[in-house]
Amino acid sequence: MITYHQYSQIKHLSETLKLKVSQIAQEMNLNERTVEKWKAASQYIPRESSNRTSKLDPFKKDIVAMLEKCPYSGVQVLMKLKAQGYTGGKSILSEYIAKIRPRERTAYLTLHFAPGECAQVDWGYAGLIKVGEHFRKMYIFVMVLCYSRMIYIEFTLSQAMEFFLACHQNAFSFFGGIPEKIMIDNLKTGVLQHRYGEPPVFNPTYLSFAEHYGFKIVACNVGKGNEKGRVENGVRYAKINFLKGHEITDFKFIHTEAVKWRDNVANVRMHGETHKKPVELFEAEKKQLHPVNLNPFDIGQVETVRANHQFRIIFESNRYSVPFRYSSSLLSMKRRPEELLFYKEEELIARHVRCFEKYKDFENPDHITELLKQKKKAKDQNIYVQFLSLTPQALRYYRLLEEKRFNAKIHVRKIVALSDIYGKDQVARAIESALEFQAISSEYIENLLEQQKRAMNLLPETALQVVHGKDMLDIELPSPDLNDYFNENITGENTYE
Repeated sequence: MITYHQYSQIKHLSETLKLKVSQIAQEMNLNERTVEKWKAASQYIPRESSNRTSKLDPFKKDIVAMLEKCPYSGVQVLMKLKAQGYTGGKSILSEYIAKIRPRERTAYLTLHFAPGECAQVDWGYAGLIKVGEHFRKMYIFVMVLCYSRMIYIEFTLSQAMEFFLACHQNAFSFFGGIPEKIMIDNLKTGVLQHRYGEPPVFNPTYLSFAEHYGFKIVACNVGKGNEKGRVENGVRYAKINFLKGHEITDFKFIHTEAVKWRDNVANVRMHGETHKKPVELFEAEKKQLHPVNLNPFDIGQVETVRANHQFRIIFESNRYSVPFRYSSSLLSMKRRPEELLFYKEEELIARHVRCFEKYKDFENPDHITELLKQKKKAKDQNIYVQFLSLTPQALRYYRLLEEKRFNAKIHVRKIVALSDIYGKDQVARAIESALEFQAISSEYIENLLEQQKRAMNLLPETALQVVHGKDMLDIELPSPDLNDYFNENITGENTYE
Protein backbone atom coordinates (compact mmCIF):
# COMPACT_ATOMS: atom_id res chain seq x y z
CA MET A 1 0.00 0.00 0.00
CA ILE A 2 1.44 3.39 -0.99
CA THR A 3 1.08 6.65 0.89
CA TYR A 4 -0.80 9.70 -0.27
CA HIS A 5 2.54 11.42 -0.95
CA GLN A 6 3.58 8.58 -3.25
CA TYR A 7 0.22 8.75 -5.02
CA SER A 8 0.67 12.49 -5.62
CA GLN A 9 4.19 11.91 -6.91
CA ILE A 10 2.97 9.25 -9.37
CA LYS A 11 0.34 11.67 -10.69
CA HIS A 12 2.94 14.45 -11.05
CA LEU A 13 5.45 12.28 -12.91
CA SER A 14 2.76 10.88 -15.16
CA GLU A 15 0.65 13.92 -15.98
CA THR A 16 3.16 16.77 -15.70
CA LEU A 17 6.44 15.18 -16.78
CA LYS A 18 4.79 12.64 -19.10
CA LEU A 19 6.89 9.72 -17.91
CA LYS A 20 6.11 6.13 -18.76
CA VAL A 21 5.06 3.56 -16.16
CA SER A 22 8.47 1.86 -16.32
CA GLN A 23 10.29 5.17 -15.79
CA ILE A 24 8.08 6.11 -12.82
CA ALA A 25 8.59 2.67 -11.28
CA GLN A 26 12.35 3.00 -11.63
CA GLU A 27 12.37 6.53 -10.22
CA MET A 28 10.22 5.67 -7.18
CA ASN A 29 11.48 2.10 -6.70
CA LEU A 30 7.97 0.64 -7.01
CA ASN A 31 6.49 -2.30 -8.86
CA GLU A 32 5.19 -1.40 -12.34
CA ARG A 33 1.78 -2.97 -11.59
CA THR A 34 1.47 -0.78 -8.49
CA VAL A 35 2.36 2.33 -10.51
CA GLU A 36 -0.11 1.40 -13.26
CA LYS A 37 -2.90 0.83 -10.71
CA TRP A 38 -2.50 4.21 -8.98
CA LYS A 39 -1.88 6.05 -12.23
CA ALA A 40 -5.34 4.98 -13.38
CA ALA A 41 -6.97 5.80 -10.03
CA SER A 42 -8.96 9.04 -9.97
CA GLN A 43 -8.33 9.59 -6.25
CA TYR A 44 -6.33 8.19 -3.38
CA ILE A 45 -8.20 5.50 -1.42
CA PRO A 46 -6.46 4.62 1.84
CA ARG A 47 -6.56 1.08 3.15
CA GLU A 48 -9.42 0.52 5.56
CA SER A 49 -8.13 -0.21 9.01
CA SER A 50 -9.44 -3.21 10.96
CA ASN A 51 -11.53 -2.73 14.07
CA ARG A 52 -9.10 -4.60 16.29
CA THR A 53 -8.70 -3.23 19.77
CA SER A 54 -5.31 -2.09 21.01
CA LYS A 55 -3.70 -1.22 24.30
CA LEU A 56 -3.84 2.43 23.27
CA ASP A 57 -7.64 2.64 22.92
CA PRO A 58 -8.41 3.47 26.59
CA PHE A 59 -5.91 6.38 26.49
CA LYS A 60 -6.83 8.07 23.18
CA LYS A 61 -9.09 10.70 24.75
CA ASP A 62 -6.37 11.55 27.24
CA ILE A 63 -3.82 11.90 24.43
CA VAL A 64 -6.08 14.33 22.51
CA ALA A 65 -6.59 16.38 25.66
CA MET A 66 -2.84 16.50 26.34
CA LEU A 67 -2.02 17.73 22.82
CA GLU A 68 -4.78 20.34 22.87
CA LYS A 69 -3.39 21.64 26.11
CA CYS A 70 0.30 21.64 25.07
CA PRO A 71 2.32 20.47 22.03
CA TYR A 72 3.99 17.62 23.94
CA SER A 73 6.54 15.44 22.16
CA GLY A 74 5.87 11.74 21.66
CA VAL A 75 8.32 10.82 24.44
CA GLN A 76 6.61 13.18 26.92
CA VAL A 77 3.18 11.71 26.09
CA LEU A 78 4.57 8.19 26.53
CA MET A 79 5.94 9.01 30.01
CA LYS A 80 2.61 10.48 31.13
CA LEU A 81 0.67 7.47 29.82
CA LYS A 82 2.98 5.00 31.56
CA ALA A 83 2.27 6.83 34.80
CA GLN A 84 -1.40 6.11 34.10
CA GLY A 85 -0.77 2.40 33.51
CA TYR A 86 -0.10 2.25 29.73
CA THR A 87 1.81 -0.92 28.84
CA GLY A 88 1.89 -0.61 25.03
CA GLY A 89 4.79 0.31 22.76
CA LYS A 90 6.15 3.60 21.48
CA SER A 91 5.60 3.02 17.75
CA ILE A 92 1.81 2.61 17.96
CA LEU A 93 1.66 5.77 20.06
CA SER A 94 3.77 7.72 17.55
CA GLU A 95 1.54 6.63 14.64
CA TYR A 96 -1.59 7.76 16.50
CA ILE A 97 -0.03 11.14 17.43
CA ALA A 98 0.93 11.67 13.77
CA LYS A 99 -2.71 11.14 12.75
CA ILE A 100 -4.30 13.49 15.22
CA ARG A 101 -1.53 16.05 14.98
CA PRO A 102 -0.48 16.09 11.33
CA ARG A 103 2.74 17.89 10.45
CA GLU A 104 2.21 21.44 9.40
CA ARG A 105 3.23 22.08 5.79
CA THR A 106 4.06 25.47 4.37
CA ALA A 107 1.63 26.67 1.72
CA TYR A 108 3.10 28.19 -1.41
CA LEU A 109 1.52 30.64 -3.79
CA THR A 110 1.63 29.94 -7.50
CA LEU A 111 3.71 32.65 -9.15
CA HIS A 112 2.30 34.13 -12.33
CA PHE A 113 4.41 35.89 -14.95
CA ALA A 114 3.58 37.96 -18.00
CA PRO A 115 5.14 37.15 -21.39
CA GLY A 116 8.79 38.22 -21.49
CA GLU A 117 8.80 39.17 -17.82
CA CYS A 118 11.09 36.56 -16.33
CA ALA A 119 13.30 33.54 -16.90
CA GLN A 120 14.63 31.14 -14.28
CA VAL A 121 18.14 29.67 -14.33
CA ASP A 122 19.75 26.78 -12.49
CA TRP A 123 22.51 24.17 -12.62
CA GLY A 124 22.15 20.44 -12.09
CA TYR A 125 24.74 17.71 -11.59
CA ALA A 126 24.48 15.15 -14.40
CA GLY A 127 26.97 12.46 -13.33
CA LEU A 128 30.28 11.45 -14.89
CA ILE A 129 31.02 11.46 -18.62
CA LYS A 130 33.99 10.14 -20.58
CA VAL A 131 36.25 12.77 -22.13
CA GLY A 132 39.03 11.11 -24.10
CA GLU A 133 40.50 8.44 -21.84
CA HIS A 134 39.29 9.92 -18.54
CA PHE A 135 36.03 10.78 -16.79
CA ARG A 136 34.94 14.24 -15.71
CA LYS A 137 31.95 15.64 -13.85
CA MET A 138 29.18 16.85 -16.14
CA TYR A 139 26.63 19.57 -15.38
CA ILE A 140 23.40 20.67 -17.02
CA PHE A 141 22.50 24.34 -17.39
CA VAL A 142 18.78 25.08 -17.73
CA MET A 143 17.01 28.35 -18.53
CA VAL A 144 13.21 28.37 -18.64
CA LEU A 145 10.99 31.26 -19.77
CA CYS A 146 8.42 31.51 -16.98
CA TYR A 147 5.39 32.32 -19.15
CA SER A 148 5.71 29.84 -22.00
CA ARG A 149 7.91 27.23 -20.21
CA MET A 150 10.17 27.27 -23.27
CA ILE A 151 13.35 25.54 -22.17
CA TYR A 152 17.02 25.82 -23.12
CA ILE A 153 19.51 23.21 -21.88
CA GLU A 154 23.26 22.88 -22.28
CA PHE A 155 25.73 20.38 -20.87
CA THR A 156 29.13 21.57 -19.62
CA LEU A 157 32.15 20.17 -17.80
CA SER A 158 32.34 23.05 -15.33
CA GLN A 159 30.14 25.51 -13.44
CA ALA A 160 32.81 28.24 -13.53
CA MET A 161 31.83 31.80 -14.37
CA GLU A 162 32.93 31.65 -18.03
CA PHE A 163 30.62 28.67 -18.62
CA PHE A 164 27.76 30.27 -16.69
CA LEU A 165 27.91 33.42 -18.82
CA ALA A 166 28.46 31.51 -22.08
CA CYS A 167 25.35 29.43 -21.39
CA HIS A 168 23.38 32.66 -20.87
CA GLN A 169 24.60 34.02 -24.20
CA ASN A 170 23.70 30.77 -25.98
CA ALA A 171 20.24 30.80 -24.36
CA PHE A 172 19.64 34.41 -25.46
CA SER A 173 20.62 33.45 -28.99
CA PHE A 174 18.26 30.45 -28.89
CA PHE A 175 15.29 32.48 -27.61
CA GLY A 176 16.10 35.37 -29.92
CA GLY A 177 15.78 37.88 -27.08
CA ILE A 178 16.19 38.61 -23.36
CA PRO A 179 13.52 38.76 -20.62
CA GLU A 180 13.18 41.71 -18.23
CA LYS A 181 14.62 39.76 -15.30
CA ILE A 182 16.34 36.47 -14.56
CA MET A 183 15.70 34.62 -11.32
CA ILE A 184 18.54 32.59 -9.82
CA ASP A 185 19.18 30.66 -6.66
CA ASN A 186 21.98 31.81 -4.37
CA LEU A 187 24.78 30.20 -6.39
CA LYS A 188 28.24 31.76 -6.05
CA THR A 189 28.55 32.71 -9.71
CA GLY A 190 25.49 34.92 -9.23
CA VAL A 191 25.26 35.84 -5.54
CA LEU A 192 28.23 36.34 -3.24
CA GLN A 193 26.19 36.78 -0.06
CA HIS A 194 22.52 36.78 0.87
CA ARG A 195 21.79 36.94 4.58
CA TYR A 196 18.30 36.47 5.90
CA GLY A 197 16.38 39.73 5.82
CA GLU A 198 19.11 41.58 3.92
CA PRO A 199 19.41 42.40 0.20
CA PRO A 200 21.67 40.06 -1.80
CA VAL A 201 25.23 40.96 -2.74
CA PHE A 202 25.56 40.02 -6.41
CA ASN A 203 28.73 38.80 -8.04
CA PRO A 204 30.16 41.91 -9.75
CA THR A 205 30.98 40.00 -12.95
CA TYR A 206 27.42 38.71 -13.27
CA LEU A 207 26.08 42.16 -12.40
CA SER A 208 28.16 43.71 -15.21
CA PHE A 209 26.91 41.01 -17.56
CA ALA A 210 23.29 41.81 -16.62
CA GLU A 211 23.82 45.53 -17.15
CA HIS A 212 25.41 44.88 -20.54
CA TYR A 213 22.43 42.84 -21.75
CA GLY A 214 19.78 44.88 -19.96
CA PHE A 215 18.13 42.43 -17.57
CA LYS A 216 17.57 42.57 -13.81
CA ILE A 217 18.88 39.85 -11.49
CA VAL A 218 16.41 38.47 -8.96
CA ALA A 219 17.76 36.21 -6.22
CA CYS A 220 15.47 33.77 -4.46
CA ASN A 221 14.97 34.35 -0.76
CA VAL A 222 17.22 32.35 1.53
CA GLY A 223 15.97 28.76 1.74
CA LYS A 224 13.21 29.45 -0.81
CA GLY A 225 14.34 27.46 -3.81
CA ASN A 226 10.67 26.76 -4.50
CA GLU A 227 10.42 30.31 -5.84
CA LYS A 228 12.14 29.08 -8.99
CA GLY A 229 10.10 25.91 -9.25
CA ARG A 230 9.78 26.13 -13.02
CA VAL A 231 13.49 25.65 -13.61
CA GLU A 232 13.76 23.12 -10.76
CA ASN A 233 11.18 21.00 -12.58
CA GLY A 234 13.04 21.64 -15.83
CA VAL A 235 16.32 20.31 -14.43
CA ARG A 236 14.60 17.26 -13.01
CA TYR A 237 12.65 16.70 -16.22
CA ALA A 238 15.83 16.81 -18.30
CA LYS A 239 17.60 14.36 -15.99
CA ILE A 240 14.75 11.85 -16.01
CA ASN A 241 13.36 12.19 -19.51
CA PHE A 242 16.59 12.84 -21.43
CA LEU A 243 19.57 11.41 -19.54
CA LYS A 244 17.85 8.22 -18.41
CA GLY A 245 16.59 7.59 -21.91
CA HIS A 246 19.95 7.96 -23.65
CA GLU A 247 23.15 5.97 -23.31
CA ILE A 248 25.75 8.60 -24.17
CA THR A 249 29.27 7.36 -23.52
CA ASP A 250 31.31 10.36 -24.70
CA PHE A 251 30.86 14.08 -24.06
CA LYS A 252 31.44 15.00 -27.72
CA PHE A 253 28.11 13.36 -28.66
CA ILE A 254 25.89 14.86 -25.97
CA HIS A 255 25.30 18.31 -27.49
CA THR A 256 23.75 16.95 -30.69
CA GLU A 257 21.48 14.60 -28.75
CA ALA A 258 20.45 17.35 -26.30
CA VAL A 259 19.43 19.67 -29.15
CA LYS A 260 17.29 16.92 -30.70
CA TRP A 261 15.56 16.23 -27.37
CA ARG A 262 15.03 19.95 -26.66
CA ASP A 263 13.45 20.68 -30.05
CA ASN A 264 11.58 17.42 -30.63
CA VAL A 265 10.43 16.51 -27.11
CA ALA A 266 10.79 19.13 -24.36
CA ASN A 267 9.44 22.18 -26.18
CA VAL A 268 6.69 20.43 -28.14
CA ARG A 269 5.16 18.31 -25.34
CA MET A 270 1.82 19.16 -23.77
CA HIS A 271 2.85 20.88 -20.54
CA GLY A 272 1.13 19.51 -17.45
CA GLU A 273 0.62 22.93 -15.84
CA THR A 274 -0.37 25.11 -18.81
CA HIS A 275 -1.94 22.28 -20.87
CA LYS A 276 -0.35 23.86 -23.92
CA LYS A 277 2.85 23.26 -25.83
CA PRO A 278 5.72 25.59 -24.81
CA VAL A 279 6.53 26.31 -28.46
CA GLU A 280 2.98 27.59 -29.01
CA LEU A 281 3.02 29.94 -26.02
CA PHE A 282 6.50 31.08 -27.00
CA GLU A 283 5.11 32.73 -30.15
CA ALA A 284 3.39 35.32 -27.93
CA GLU A 285 6.29 35.62 -25.47
CA LYS A 286 8.98 36.06 -28.12
CA LYS A 287 7.50 39.39 -29.15
CA GLN A 288 7.97 40.76 -25.61
CA LEU A 289 11.65 39.85 -25.27
CA HIS A 290 14.26 42.58 -25.48
CA PRO A 291 16.72 42.41 -28.42
CA VAL A 292 20.15 40.94 -27.76
CA ASN A 293 23.07 43.39 -27.58
CA LEU A 294 25.02 42.89 -30.82
CA ASN A 295 28.27 43.75 -29.02
CA PRO A 296 29.01 40.52 -27.10
CA PHE A 297 30.16 40.69 -23.48
CA ASP A 298 33.71 39.41 -22.91
CA ILE A 299 33.06 36.36 -20.75
CA GLY A 300 36.77 35.55 -20.26
CA GLN A 301 37.86 35.26 -16.62
CA VAL A 302 41.38 36.43 -15.72
CA GLU A 303 43.66 34.92 -13.10
CA THR A 304 47.37 35.14 -12.32
CA VAL A 305 49.52 32.09 -13.11
CA ARG A 306 53.23 31.29 -13.13
CA ALA A 307 55.08 29.52 -15.91
CA ASN A 308 57.45 26.76 -14.74
CA HIS A 309 61.09 26.35 -15.78
CA GLN A 310 59.96 24.40 -18.84
CA PHE A 311 57.86 27.45 -19.90
CA ARG A 312 54.60 25.58 -19.24
CA ILE A 313 51.38 26.65 -17.49
CA ILE A 314 49.70 23.77 -15.65
CA PHE A 315 45.89 24.10 -15.67
CA GLU A 316 43.18 21.46 -15.14
CA SER A 317 45.81 18.67 -15.19
CA ASN A 318 47.15 19.77 -18.61
CA ARG A 319 50.28 21.69 -19.62
CA TYR A 320 50.28 24.64 -22.05
CA SER A 321 53.43 26.25 -23.47
CA VAL A 322 54.33 29.95 -23.57
CA PRO A 323 57.38 31.54 -25.26
CA PHE A 324 60.53 30.30 -23.50
CA ARG A 325 61.63 33.78 -22.45
CA TYR A 326 58.69 33.84 -20.00
CA SER A 327 59.96 30.78 -18.14
CA SER A 328 59.27 31.12 -14.37
CA SER A 329 57.41 34.42 -14.95
CA LEU A 330 54.11 35.60 -13.52
CA LEU A 331 51.53 35.85 -16.31
CA SER A 332 47.81 36.54 -16.71
CA MET A 333 45.56 33.78 -18.04
CA LYS A 334 42.14 34.53 -19.51
CA ARG A 335 39.85 31.50 -19.38
CA ARG A 336 37.15 31.02 -21.97
CA PRO A 337 35.07 27.87 -22.45
CA GLU A 338 36.86 26.99 -25.69
CA GLU A 339 40.31 28.55 -25.32
CA LEU A 340 42.99 29.86 -22.98
CA LEU A 341 44.78 33.17 -23.58
CA PHE A 342 48.07 34.11 -21.88
CA TYR A 343 49.26 37.69 -21.41
CA LYS A 344 52.37 39.43 -20.18
CA GLU A 345 50.90 42.69 -18.92
CA GLU A 346 48.83 43.84 -21.94
CA GLU A 347 50.62 41.74 -24.58
CA LEU A 348 49.04 38.49 -25.81
CA ILE A 349 51.90 35.98 -25.86
CA ALA A 350 50.14 32.61 -26.30
CA ARG A 351 46.79 31.11 -27.25
CA HIS A 352 45.70 27.46 -26.83
CA VAL A 353 42.54 25.46 -27.40
CA ARG A 354 41.20 24.46 -23.96
CA CYS A 355 41.43 20.73 -23.38
CA PHE A 356 39.19 18.79 -21.00
CA GLU A 357 41.14 15.57 -21.14
CA LYS A 358 43.91 15.02 -18.59
CA TYR A 359 47.71 14.94 -18.56
CA LYS A 360 48.16 16.37 -22.06
CA ASP A 361 51.07 18.60 -23.11
CA PHE A 362 50.45 21.31 -25.70
CA GLU A 363 53.50 22.99 -27.22
CA ASN A 364 53.40 25.68 -29.87
CA PRO A 365 56.50 25.14 -32.11
CA ASP A 366 57.01 28.90 -32.34
CA HIS A 367 57.57 29.04 -28.57
CA ILE A 368 60.75 26.96 -28.82
CA THR A 369 62.13 28.10 -32.21
CA GLU A 370 63.91 31.13 -30.79
CA LEU A 371 65.39 29.03 -27.98
CA LEU A 372 66.79 26.53 -30.48
CA LYS A 373 68.29 29.37 -32.50
CA GLN A 374 69.95 30.78 -29.40
CA LYS A 375 71.30 27.39 -28.39
CA LYS A 376 72.70 26.83 -31.90
CA LYS A 377 74.23 30.29 -31.90
CA ALA A 378 75.81 29.65 -28.49
CA LYS A 379 77.17 26.31 -29.69
CA ASP A 380 78.67 27.94 -32.80
CA GLN A 381 80.23 30.63 -30.65
CA ASN A 382 81.78 28.02 -28.37
CA ILE A 383 83.31 26.20 -31.36
CA TYR A 384 84.66 29.50 -32.70
CA VAL A 385 86.37 30.22 -29.36
CA GLN A 386 87.92 26.72 -29.35
CA PHE A 387 89.21 27.27 -32.90
CA LEU A 388 90.83 30.61 -32.04
CA SER A 389 92.54 29.06 -29.00
CA LEU A 390 94.41 26.55 -31.18
CA THR A 391 97.07 28.99 -32.42
CA PRO A 392 97.66 32.75 -32.76
CA GLN A 393 97.40 32.19 -36.53
CA ALA A 394 93.83 30.79 -36.22
CA LEU A 395 92.13 34.18 -36.70
CA ARG A 396 94.05 34.79 -39.93
CA TYR A 397 93.16 31.31 -41.16
CA TYR A 398 89.48 31.88 -40.30
CA ARG A 399 89.37 35.08 -42.34
CA LEU A 400 90.86 33.25 -45.32
CA LEU A 401 88.24 30.50 -44.88
CA GLU A 402 85.48 33.12 -44.99
CA GLU A 403 87.08 34.63 -48.10
CA LYS A 404 87.70 31.44 -50.07
CA ARG A 405 85.17 28.88 -48.80
CA PHE A 406 81.38 28.88 -49.11
CA ASN A 407 80.67 27.88 -45.51
CA ALA A 408 83.55 28.66 -43.20
CA LYS A 409 81.65 27.39 -40.12
CA ILE A 410 81.65 23.82 -41.42
CA HIS A 411 85.42 23.91 -41.93
CA VAL A 412 85.92 25.38 -38.44
CA ARG A 413 83.86 22.56 -36.88
CA LYS A 414 85.89 19.92 -38.70
CA ILE A 415 89.21 21.48 -37.70
CA VAL A 416 88.10 21.65 -34.02
CA ALA A 417 87.03 18.00 -34.25
CA LEU A 418 90.46 17.12 -35.70
CA SER A 419 92.06 18.73 -32.63
CA ASP A 420 90.26 16.17 -30.46
CA ILE A 421 91.71 13.36 -32.61
CA TYR A 422 95.26 14.50 -33.34
CA GLY A 423 95.80 16.94 -30.50
CA LYS A 424 95.87 20.73 -30.40
CA ASP A 425 99.62 21.05 -30.99
CA GLN A 426 99.52 18.95 -34.16
CA VAL A 427 96.54 20.93 -35.51
CA ALA A 428 98.27 24.22 -34.67
CA ARG A 429 101.37 23.17 -36.72
CA ALA A 430 99.08 22.02 -39.53
CA ILE A 431 97.34 25.43 -39.63
CA GLU A 432 100.67 27.25 -39.74
CA SER A 433 101.90 24.97 -42.56
CA ALA A 434 98.64 25.44 -44.46
CA LEU A 435 99.07 29.20 -44.27
CA GLU A 436 102.52 28.89 -45.84
CA PHE A 437 101.13 26.92 -48.76
CA GLN A 438 97.84 28.92 -48.85
CA ALA A 439 95.96 25.60 -48.42
CA ILE A 440 92.67 26.93 -47.08
CA SER A 441 90.19 24.17 -46.13
CA SER A 442 89.63 21.52 -43.46
CA GLU A 443 90.59 18.82 -46.00
CA TYR A 444 94.06 20.32 -46.41
CA ILE A 445 94.48 20.42 -42.66
CA GLU A 446 93.50 16.75 -42.40
CA ASN A 447 96.00 15.79 -45.16
CA LEU A 448 98.79 17.69 -43.42
CA LEU A 449 97.98 15.92 -40.14
CA GLU A 450 98.12 12.54 -41.89
CA GLN A 451 101.51 13.38 -43.39
CA GLN A 452 102.82 14.45 -40.01
CA LYS A 453 101.73 11.14 -38.48
CA ARG A 454 103.36 9.11 -41.24
CA ALA A 455 106.55 11.03 -40.76
CA MET A 456 106.44 10.21 -37.05
CA ASN A 457 105.64 6.52 -37.84
CA LEU A 458 102.48 6.85 -35.80
CA LEU A 459 100.34 5.21 -38.48
CA PRO A 460 100.76 1.70 -40.08
CA GLU A 461 101.66 1.35 -43.72
CA THR A 462 98.95 2.71 -45.90
CA ALA A 463 97.03 0.55 -48.30
CA LEU A 464 98.29 -0.06 -51.83
CA GLN A 465 97.84 3.03 -53.97
CA VAL A 466 96.68 2.20 -57.47
CA VAL A 467 98.31 4.56 -59.96
CA HIS A 468 96.60 5.16 -63.23
CA GLY A 469 99.36 7.20 -64.96
CA LYS A 470 99.96 6.09 -68.59
CA ASP A 471 103.76 6.10 -68.16
CA MET A 472 103.49 3.61 -65.26
CA LEU A 473 101.19 1.30 -67.20
CA ASP A 474 103.74 1.01 -70.08
CA ILE A 475 106.56 -0.48 -67.89
CA GLU A 476 107.80 -3.91 -69.17
CA LEU A 477 109.08 -6.56 -66.73
CA PRO A 478 111.15 -9.67 -67.60
CA SER A 479 109.48 -13.10 -67.27
CA PRO A 480 110.37 -14.85 -63.97
CA ASP A 481 112.73 -17.89 -63.87
CA LEU A 482 110.70 -20.81 -62.44
CA ASN A 483 113.56 -23.37 -62.27
CA ASP A 484 114.35 -22.50 -58.66
CA TYR A 485 110.69 -23.13 -57.74
CA PHE A 486 110.71 -26.55 -59.33
CA ASN A 487 114.08 -27.49 -57.72
CA GLU A 488 112.67 -26.60 -54.26
CA ASN A 489 109.68 -28.86 -54.73
CA ILE A 490 111.92 -31.79 -55.79
CA THR A 491 114.69 -31.52 -53.16
CA GLY A 492 112.61 -30.07 -50.38
CA GLU A 493 115.28 -27.41 -49.80
CA ASN A 494 114.54 -23.74 -49.72
CA THR A 495 116.69 -21.92 -52.27
CA TYR A 496 115.27 -18.48 -51.44
CA GLU A 497 117.44 -16.88 -48.85
